[in-house]
Parts: sequence; structure tokens; C-alpha cells
Amino acid sequence: MAAQSPPIAHRARDAMDTTALERLDSFPYRHRVDELMTSPVETMEPGRPVADAARLMSERSISSVLILDTAGRLHGILTERDVLRLVAATPGKLADPIATAMTAPVRSIEAGAPLYRALARMASVGVRHLPVIDDDNRPVGILTSRALLKQRASLALTLGDEIALAPDGSALQDIHARLPALVRALRGEDVSATQASAVVAGITRDLTARAGELALSEMKAAGQGEPPAPWCLLVLGSAGRGESLLAPDQDNALIHSGHPGNDPWFAAFADRLNRLLDEAGVPYCPGGVMAKNPSYRHTIADWHAQVDAWVARPQPEALLGADIFYDFVAVLGKRRLASALREYATRAAGRSPVFLRLLAAASDDVPRATNLLGRLRTHEGRIDLKRHGLFPIVTGARAVALAWGSTATSTDTRLIEVAAKGAFPEDAARSVIEARHIIVNTILDQQLADHTADHTLSNRIDPKQFSRRAISQVRDALAAAAQMPELVREALGNRPIGAIP
Repeated sequence: MAAQSPPIAHRARDAMDTTALERLDSFPYRHRVDELMTSPVETMEPGRPVADAARLMSERSISSVLILDTAGRLHGILTERDVLRLVAATPGKLADPIATAMTAPVRSIEAGAPLYRALARMASVGVRHLPVIDDDNRPVGILTSRALLKQRASLALTLGDEIALAPDGSALQDIHARLPALVRALRGEDVSATQASAVVAGITRDLTARAGELALSEMKAAGQGEPPAPWCLLVLGSAGRGESLLAPDQDNALIHSGHPGNDPWFAAFADRLNRLLDEAGVPYCPGGVMAKNPSYRHTIADWHAQVDAWVARPQPEALLGADIFYDFVAVLGKRRLASALREYATRAAGRSPVFLRLLAAASDDVPRATNLLGRLRTHEGRIDLKRHGLFPIVTGARAVALAWGSTATSTDTRLIEVAAKGAFPEDAARSVIEARHIIVNTILDQQLADHTADHTLSNRIDPKQFSRRAISQVRDALAAAAQMPELVREALGNRPIGAIP
């Protein structure tokens, strides 16, 4: 029997709340900025005459030029409209330096961001050109409204726009509460469960970034001023991997390039950040994996020392925090700090076979998901598919990626990359990836049904609510997940000597 339809009362409630979502064009939720951006881009120095930029735009049939500083980083943008305004005001100004006519600072977006976030940013700022940057603020492309129109990227509702404008935790909570409706709408348009979970993860990152911006405003309003040193806010765990299910808790951390004496400011900031997220409906992490916890808020040097301690003296209890740390992604602040930390942490892990084995062994104690008759082991009528299925896959993929020098964060990408390098057969990687997709699909279907019935959302599914075919697929997926520890041992044993410098 398939998951039951929601009661009529709940269907009516959802119809009132999600009219726009039911008209959703899923294109912006399924694609990334780097799929539509124009690259490479034309750039100039701010001291060149405006006339040179106008001539270049005419010759290349482009509508903007990016302006770089002396280090090659994004400094501003000059568009054809800027030139027209300048000429209309004073024609002789074409000889003036570009710096006098360009827009600076300029809003930008990272290449891997989901397209809906770019659309939201362009709409909220009111621009037609959005530079695309790498972690060091160097331009790698540009996204234009013209390119978007060519891809018919209309959107009935952009949560990203609402997140960017949310004034407080309560407004963020209203947005967060609509995530189940968004997932239901995406699934209704045949968007895969793993793509839908990536959207949930992206919105969780956006919520975290906006909470960080609001926390900064609170700090200024309280007279505590600007950050005392460059910093970066990180999201860890499933949201970092791009694999969030519904109802996740907080997993975040902070890195800064200051000294320990700056910690009181960052501690106060982190406390506000985590409180705002809790108000937004992303609850405090029961395990304390949050920036307000001093263990997840360090200077660059102290993060290096923390990583060195994990690697040199790996203890099972300490690894409970180290594992999801390696899933981190930057969401606010100086992203190059996160890039440098990832490179350091990946190299450090790859040099310690003991650390890697203990990291991989975290899933060894997961009990069998089926009994001797092949039936799912349930407790109070349900089985936890995250514990029995996702956990061994995610944990194993993380350990193998570190062993083979992959800096990827998503589970599928980790498996694909290490299989291509020879860690284990590619068909084995595909089998595990397919198993993960089946498990995520089943959990999300159960969560949507539970949301409709006003039940608490969890990762536990009721086998009786699914067809025999669906449960058969779940059993096969759990069997594939159970083989993950053996694949990991094979991959660790196959690693070439000196694979990690």
C-alpha cells in the first residue's frame, strides 16, 4: 500500500498556504549558476578610460565589463547602462577613469550556488548582471538576465528572495515552515528526492547566512561594532553535503584570522546566530555542534591544532565531531579562509591511516536492518533508515574521499571521484549511490506524509505505508549500504603509497 493521502482538512490547509508553490517552475531549483553563466569574462582596471570599456563592449557584443583590483579580485562592474547614463549627463566624461562610472562594491555569487539563489539576489538588488566568483573573490563568469530568459527560468515563488529580506528570526521561521510544501511541489514535478534534499540543504545554508547577517546587525545595534578580524561562517553535516532531509538541527562552526583575544566578540556573535536559527525553526544541535560552542569556533591556528589533535591522537568519542566537520561549506564571510582550512584538513587526514580507519569504523556497530527472514527490523512499527542506511554510506564515502585526497563534500561526488581513481569498482559506487537515492526517497515520502498528518518528522519510516515493491527496493538498498564497510576497507587498502603529499 502506498503512502496514504492526507486528510481533507490538511489538504485544504496546504492549498491555502502553497498556491504559488503549486505553480512552481522547478528549473531554478534543479540547476546551478555555473550551468548558465558566461565564461570567461572581460575585465579591465579601474584606471582605464570609460571609452575603452565602451569600445570593448561594442566589439564583443557584451553588456558589461568586470573591474578588478590590483590583486585580480572583483572590485566593480561597468554596464552598458552605466555608460549611457554617463554620456546622457556629460558626453565628455568618456575620457574619465572607469572608477568614476562603475558600480562598486558589486553583489556577486559563487559558481556552485543553486540558480534560485541567483534569481533571488538579482531580484532583491535589482540588477541584470551578477558576477560569479571563486572562493578568493576572483571572477570566473557572469550571469545575465538575457541568459536566464533564454532558459525560460520563470519562477512562481523564490524563497531565496524572502530569506534575503527577512528582518528577524520570526520571518525566517515562516519561510522554514514552508519547506515541506516546497519539497511536495518539487516532487510533484518529478524532481528527484536527492535533488529536493539538495534544495532543502541550500535553503538551510541561506537561512544560516541570513541569521549571520542579522546577528551582525544586532552586534552593531548593541554597540559591539564590526568583526575584529576576517572571519567565515561554516555549515557542517548534511546541509554542508547538500543532502538535508526535513527537520534538521543546527550544525555550524566559525573560523577567523584574528587572535584568541578576539574570541569574546565572536562568541557573542555566535550566540546571537544560533539563537536566531533556533527561532527560525532550526533547533539547537543536541550534540553542541554549533559556533557558540568554543570547540567549533577557532582562529586559523587553533583550527589547525584541532585538526592535528584529531589526526595524531584519534579517539572514538572525539571523532563524533570530527566526522561532520569534514562536510563543511562556507556560507558567509571570507570564503578563502574555508578553502585554506579544507586543504589543510584534507592533507592532514590523508597522512594518518589510523585516523581514516577509525573514521570509517564509526558505522561498524550499526545493527542489521533485517532479521533472519529478511524482514525489516522495526521498533514501535518503524525503522530508522538514516541509521541503518544513510549513516554507513555517508560515513564510508567521507573516509574514502579523505584517504584518496578528494575535497568533495557531497556523498555522490565523493564516491564517483574515488571510484574514478581506482578506490573500488565504479559499478560498486553506482550501486551505493542508487541505494542512497532509494533511501532518501523513502524517508522524504514518509516525512511528507507525517507532515500532512501533523506527526513529528523523523528519519523513521512505517513499512506498512508503502507498497511491497517499494519495501523490496528499500531492503535491497539497505543490503547495499551494509556492504559499504567492506568497500571502504578495500579502498583504504588500495590507496597508492604517497597518494596524499
